[in-house]
Amino acid sequence: MPTIVLYALIYFTLALIFYSVGVWAERIKKMLKPWHLIFFWMGLIADTLGTAYVKEQVGTVIYNFHSITGILGLLLMFIHTVWATYIVIVSNPKQLSSFHKFSLLVWVVWLIPYFTGLISGMTR
Repeated sequence: MPTIVLYALIYFTLALIFYSVGVWAERIKKMLKPWHLIFFWMGLIADTLGTAYVKEQVGTVIYNFHSITGILGLLLMFIHTVWATYIVIVSNPKQLSSFHKFSLLVWVVWLIPYFTGLISGMTR
């Protein structure tokens, strides 16, 4: 396995861990807390780094189910994290207590490219 692919795999797995901790901790608490943002941001950064390593390895974007859902997942993760940051800053009680529904949706969408990448990597 090329080193660059190994780095991508490590960063994607870190993104899974960080983002899952943030999303599920928020869901269990049913309240968005500032410390959840740390995990959202770490997940977003790790996923962005993993994506950069994959692009470096491939050299270009190949449009298939995996890459399209990956781009969608990364974009949703970015929107989710920025929006969560905004909600914490303005501290709206209604939004703080209902945001976990959106978080779970974004997490589920993000899992699709994670697992399709994992499966396609194992079958090569």
